[in-house]
Amino acid sequence: MRNLVRQHFRFFLFATLAGLAFRLIFIIRFPAITADSLVYGDIAKNWLLHGIYGITGIGDVTPTSIRLPGYPAFLAVVFKIFGMEHYGTALVMQMFVDIGTCFLIADLTRRIVSERAARIAFLLAALCPFLANYAGAALTETWEIFFTVLALDLAVAGVLKLRLWLWVGCGAAVAGAILLRPDGGLLLAAIGLWLGVLLVKASRARAPAPHLPVSYLIKAGVIVAVVALAPLIPWTLRNLHTLHEFQPLAPRYANEESDFVPMGFNRWVKTWLADYASVEEVYWAEPGNHIDADNLPARAFDSEEQHDQTLQLIDDYNRSQRIDRALDARFATLAAERIHHSPLRYYLWLPVARIADMWLRPRTEILPCNTRWWEFDEERPWLILGIVMGIVNLLYIVTAKVGWFRGRFATGIGLLIIFVLLRSAFLGTMENPEPRYTLECYPVVILLAAACFTARKTVPLSP
Repeated sequence: MRNLVRQHFRFFLFATLAGLAFRLIFIIRFPAITADSLVYGDIAKNWLLHGIYGITGIGDVTPTSIRLPGYPAFLAVVFKIFGMEHYGTALVMQMFVDIGTCFLIADLTRRIVSERAARIAFLLAALCPFLANYAGAALTETWEIFFTVLALDLAVAGVLKLRLWLWVGCGAAVAGAILLRPDGGLLLAAIGLWLGVLLVKASRARAPAPHLPVSYLIKAGVIVAVVALAPLIPWTLRNLHTLHEFQPLAPRYANEESDFVPMGFNRWVKTWLADYASVEEVYWAEPGNHIDADNLPARAFDSEEQHDQTLQLIDDYNRSQRIDRALDARFATLAAERIHHSPLRYYLWLPVARIADMWLRPRTEILPCNTRWWEFDEERPWLILGIVMGIVNLLYIVTAKVGWFRGRFATGIGLLIIFVLLRSAFLGTMENPEPRYTLECYPVVILLAAACFTARKTVPLSP
């Protein structure tokens, strides 16, 4: 990659400056300090001030495991150096991390496609509004994408160059992704599946395969797994010692062990929820906020009787704006009835719809745009912004699809496709289809889109 930058120094210089300027626009104009940001920040402050990895309660600090330590550690470093709650500084640092991600995407594209495609990929990444938008958000996305691309790049390099130290770096990158969010473990699973496929191919070869020895693939898999999972040992031991709970990651619903999780309500939501608007209007409203039954789509009811039953449950919730065990049991009964009535809808069609919504909707969830973008009834500037973001997202995805069909790829493309398919399938099982969860796959989209602009005759580079 260094040689490529030297050969096209002016291109990379101006593209980098454009990428920095683009991210500054989002940081200055649309900085996103969300409720999740404040949770991360609170943990970071308590870690620094009190030596407790916990959240602020009434008069004290309570140890917690609701968030993995990766992002709080980053904020703690920022707060220690620049002062408490300097979220703006964290966003500026993320801007440079995101530019680093652009270089990693270019390097990955160079290995799998070609040098020309690498330059195109760098430009597409530098000017990608979705990566730039989240660089201006005090959330895990920027760092998660960085470690994801780093792990993928090192894994591909490890297969091409047959150097075990590359797998140590790959494992460390996977560990970084896992310590930021539990779903970072999908990266380890994708790499493991890919190595498994390569291992089967190598073992079935009629003659020994000098490029991919079976012993090398086994060693690579063991190294990645050990290095990636090792940092979870002290975290798990801390949770056992301090919280008296076995928690190697973080709770699925970001809840304390003593908190009641309304699983019946969650299961009922999954029997009809297919779009992000319903996440904000219904799923996130519980607990503590009014749920407007008019926001429920028609697919939330299978009959007139069920319609009346659902409205009664919503009314009962709205009286106290919380769900106790009795009310949750009623939601669970309704959910079981709906699943029995249409199991394919619950296990197949709605997960597919949630996946499609995460991939295709305008990525404006942290911008001042209407979540119900299809109603086109907001102020003109935000309406235009939402339309533009939606069109740009479709252009990236359509171009990537064309690139997939017309491009020529070296070893490593299988890993990227496995990762995208595995992550998408996992996201389809979640109640909250947030578009940001597919951003970790966007580097693959950019790589494939870059391949679209590369002539079919282009031959991928050697390692």
